Amino acid sequence: MDNDCLFCRIAAGEIPAAVVHETDTTLAFRDIDPKAPVHVLVIPKAHHPDVAAIATADPKAAADLLAAVAAVAEAEGLLADGYRLIFNSGVNGGQEVFHVHAHVVGGKPLGPMVAR
Repeated sequence: MDNDCLFCRIAAGEIPAAVVHETDTTLAFRDIDPKAPVHVLVIPKAHHPDVAAIATADPKAAADLLAAVAAVAEAEGLLADGYRLIFNSGVNGGQEVFHVHAHVVGGKPLGPMVAR
């Protein structure tokens, strides 16, 4: 755990979140500034700064993260009409919290881009 990391603190239960799915290795919770009717963040409980880092350091954790994304999409009723999965990576990629996280976004037609 990185004590300065917001998502590590959420995973540790130090900061409350609207949790929608949890496994031994992952946590999914509602985004506090949703861009669509469904906007859930899915994180590994272990700290990895970005998607490349988790894929390299712990491929099983990366697979667990994707399995959690699939479970969230199903539980949120997104499978029939589709959803967007977003990994922002690095400053130029729009990453704001440097703990790898997937945005599961859906519940309405999203068009070619998600508005910021």
